[in-house]
Amino acid sequence: MQIQNYKQSGFTLLELLVVLGIIAMLAGIVGPQVMKHMGESKVKAAKVQIEELMASLDMYKLDLGQYPTNDQGLKALIEAPDNAKYWNGPYLRKAKVPVDPWQHEYLYVFPGKHGKFDLSSLGADSVEGGEGEDKDVLGWE
Repeated sequence: MQIQNYKQSGFTLLELLVVLGIIAMLAGIVGPQVMKHMGESKVKAAKVQIEELMASLDMYKLDLGQYPTNDQGLKALIEAPDNAKYWNGPYLRKAKVPVDPWQHEYLYVFPGKHGKFDLSSLGADSVEGGEGEDKDVLGWE
């Protein structure tokens, strides 16, 4: 009878802990940078959406002669308001008014204090003011 020696190969617990420690250090360094860029991209996305909504509001005005009232709001871009004889919408591609990247409704005011109408997002914190991702995204800037 022949006896065979089998040598098991694998990682020791210490080696696994060292690898996990290195991964945790890298995540601690890289993670905040990734989150910073995610916040910046949400601000840029809100600016693009506001520009698209402003263009749609201008198309609405061309057809009806005025911008939607505060009561009609942005919903007038997808559904014809009462007594809107020349409404030629929907003025948005989707059947729903978009929300900002932080899942809040855009603020629409007509007539505006800063222009024909004011369109804005309050940012991540949904409170006026703020800095970084919490800063308001304003259609008139």
